[in-house]
Amino acid sequence: MGLIAAIRRRRVQLALGSRITIAAVATLVIGHLTDTPMVLWAVLTAVILTQMSVGRSVKATIDYALGTVGGAIYAGLVSALLPPTSEASLVGALALAIAPLATLAAFSPRFSVAPSTGVIVVLAPTLTHATPFHSASDRVLEVALGGAVALVVSHIVFPARARVLARQAAADMLETIAEALPLLFAGFADGQDAETIRALQRSIGTAFARLDRMEQEARHERIAAVSGAEPDLAPLLQALLRMRHDLVMIGRAALTPLPLALAESLGPALDAIATQAGERARGLARALRESRAIDASAPLDDAFEAFAQEIARLRDDGRLRSLTVDELEHLFALAFACEQWREDFAELARRIGEGAR
Repeated sequence: MGLIAAIRRRRVQLALGSRITIAAVATLVIGHLTDTPMVLWAVLTAVILTQMSVGRSVKATIDYALGTVGGAIYAGLVSALLPPTSEASLVGALALAIAPLATLAAFSPRFSVAPSTGVIVVLAPTLTHATPFHSASDRVLEVALGGAVALVVSHIVFPARARVLARQAAADMLETIAEALPLLFAGFADGQDAETIRALQRSIGTAFARLDRMEQEARHERIAAVSGAEPDLAPLLQALLRMRHDLVMIGRAALTPLPLALAESLGPALDAIATQAGERARGLARALRESRAIDASAPLDDAFEAFAQEIARLRDDGRLRSLTVDELEHLFALAFACEQWREDFAELARRIGEGAR
């Protein structure tokens, strides 16, 4: 059972290993059957372009194709117009071919393969005695074969949809938020050091960055018509981004403990928000993983409402008049952030429901 559980935990990685192996073998077999010149490059291309998800494979193939075609055309023209007749002319042609392509790759990662393509196109004729045109066309053919096999294998062999991985990444982010809340809200009682707050925010930011990458890959799946008419993930991403921003505001407020005059009355209300928000975040994460809608959370709404009513009561009692300007700004900034956060949870639940099966 332990082995089966380990395989389930690593099924995405194991599936990727299987896809890469099958893509490499299939490309080699097809290359030999079609007499593809320099089948080595086709196999390497298939290995490089077989990615973790279908969306990432689509994006990698598009970028690789653009870099290869652009590099092959330009380097082929340089080799044709300046045929290397000596060692010095070969060095000059190589420099002239590589310099613009390397500069382009430095400005745009999409063309990162262009310089290596230029090297192959310029130098391959010295080894195979082919013409610059044949060298460039062979390179494009090899990439076309490797890219086509990579895309087909990504679609049919243990396909990992970026949309599913994005929802899992969103669930991971919500669980990270839930784990951070007790330590974050503890700052309102005793104060929290800035480094601890930064560490918590970094962990949430890292989780969001992973989600952002997955959403971009899912967008490529939609462009390639892999995901059909499934809802766009951008609204879900925006809802989580707003939640993260408002959590940053709460974290800044947690750097300073509440004034002693307010801690006794507001402390329990904030503790209730932290507890219920953590439970709600975990519930939303489960809904994302199971691809189902989720009902409103009455306990969380009650916690936010109790906090707002307690501030209103303190204002009506006149106890806020004894606070300094800085303390008042601190309190109202916290109240505003909590109200925004309440809306974030409601918006996020709606977005999760839209993407449910």
